[in-house]
Amino acid sequence: MLSWIDGQDAAAVNLQNRGLAYGDGLFETIAVRGGRPSLLAQHLDRLALGCQRLAIEADLTLVRNELLQFARQLGEGVAKLILTRGDSQRGYAPLAGAQARRILQGGPLPAYPAQHAEVGVRLFPCETRLAEQPLLAGLKHLNRLEQVLARAEWQDSAFAEGLMRDGHGRLIEGVYSNLFLVRDGALFTADLSRCGVAGVMRAALLEQAALLGIPTQVRDLPMAALEQADEVFVCNSVYGIWPVREFAALNWPAGPLTRKLQAVARTLLDT
Repeated sequence: MLSWIDGQDAAAVNLQNRGLAYGDGLFETIAVRGGRPSLLAQHLDRLALGCQRLAIEADLTLVRNELLQFARQLGEGVAKLILTRGDSQRGYAPLAGAQARRILQGGPLPAYPAQHAEVGVRLFPCETRLAEQPLLAGLKHLNRLEQVLARAEWQDSAFAEGLMRDGHGRLIEGVYSNLFLVRDGALFTADLSRCGVAGVMRAALLEQAALLGIPTQVRDLPMAALEQADEVFVCNSVYGIWPVREFAALNWPAGPLTRKLQAVARTLLDT
């Protein structure tokens, strides 16, 4: 695995790093194709929002330049960019003027079965609930224990993803993806102002749908919305879109709007 810390080849972090001690930081998982990071602007925009909300001081121009250089060296694969608040002594209080640490790790693209995209996937009904914290909602921060616990709920490879809800039972997202429903030609996805991760592919698809004249709604989604859906799909910035063919006793086809947006997502990842 290719790895850099603060722009230099490295394979270990300081034990005083606040990302290790407290999960005090952010990360982005970025597909790299032909030596270029896909959806770069969207990833950097979300990172900037996270830095602003968590008050992490970072040189985002430097982060961008290092990422571009790293992607050229990686060529093809997935780059994980981690930004932590830096190093500090024991205790929650950050040191004044602490320098953010920039960590880059690169590896091969996941070898997902082709049938995930072609036929669709089954979703596992996760019992782990997402806690509401508006300050952190939408961000890809380093505290991922809810997703770790949810992913540990199943080992059966027949399930490619898990469906996560909040404490009120509302549909939110997949364990590592965002969720979309299609009904009567309109596109629906969950309001993520209380919890969940606002994925960059989710944002890109909402933007592209608007350009294509596809009605979209971002709102609270009760479980009953699944029963009313004509199509369901999940998405992220590495694989694009997977149609959902089955959840519990419910089944859906890989319908025309899912297929249309799947082609859009493929183009976004290749440019």
